[in-house]
Amino acid sequence: MTDRARHFFIAGTAFPAAELAAGLYVVSTPIGNLKDISLRALETLAGADLVLCEDTRHSATLLDHYGIRTRRQALHEHNERARADEIAAMIADGRAVAQISDAGTPLLSDPGFPLVRAVREAGLPVIAIPGASALLAGLASAGLPTDAFSFVGFLPAKAGARANALAALAGRSETLVFYESPRRLGEALAAMAEILGVDRPAAVGLELTKRFERFERGSLGELAARFAADETRGEAVVLVGGARNGAPVAGDWEAALAQALATEPLRGAVDMVTARFGLKRKEVYERALALRTEP
Repeated sequence: MTDRARHFFIAGTAFPAAELAAGLYVVSTPIGNLKDISLRALETLAGADLVLCEDTRHSATLLDHYGIRTRRQALHEHNERARADEIAAMIADGRAVAQISDAGTPLLSDPGFPLVRAVREAGLPVIAIPGASALLAGLASAGLPTDAFSFVGFLPAKAGARANALAALAGRSETLVFYESPRRLGEALAAMAEILGVDRPAAVGLELTKRFERFERGSLGELAARFAADETRGEAVVLVGGARNGAPVAGDWEAALAQALATEPLRGAVDMVTARFGLKRKEVYERALALRTEP
């Protein structure tokens, strides 16, 4: 343990933070606006013995803003598995360790799972300090159904793998939530429009909670065209309305199959269309063979 002063500052006023019981504290931090942090999160970060940061330089902006002087170490996707047992041993020795990611809630498309698993398997406490999340901020403001949703996270970067992942989601009736890199947003939306359907309602959230927060709504086809050459900053949250109920129209899936066969091998095209339209694979396969033999 250390005898350092445990405190944080808000608008120049110091607030004491009590020493914490041993455990791993998974702390949510702002996704943009530094004011979107809870008092409990500040008390935890100031009262911990160590703060594990995805990037210590990035997290310094937040910690220094609130005058938090807790010791910091880097824990990211490249070293978290190697360090998990070491950190669990620290907690077993009576230390309180806080874990944060660059923004939002750790483990949601961010590092943290190997450490949480190691600490849990060691029979040690894991305490969540909830707060900001781009996933929840996007759902709350997109205007799409929230009674049921699936969080997909980041799609694969390669076109073929991305298409296969989207095809497996095409028949889902709940709202789908994706994170996407600004470099791949345009091509990801184009793939969604092609595979999930150009008429699906969707929304794209950018710079959430920041000064220039932006929400674009429309069909997937409209959004794909809008972002085809649009320069964006920061990671995007993409939300897509679920598939409509009802039997697929033959002309629709056959046209999609013909389009898929133009760029994919037969098996891949069949799998994509089968998943997208919820059809029997035998029926799609037989139609694909027929299309291949047609002049």
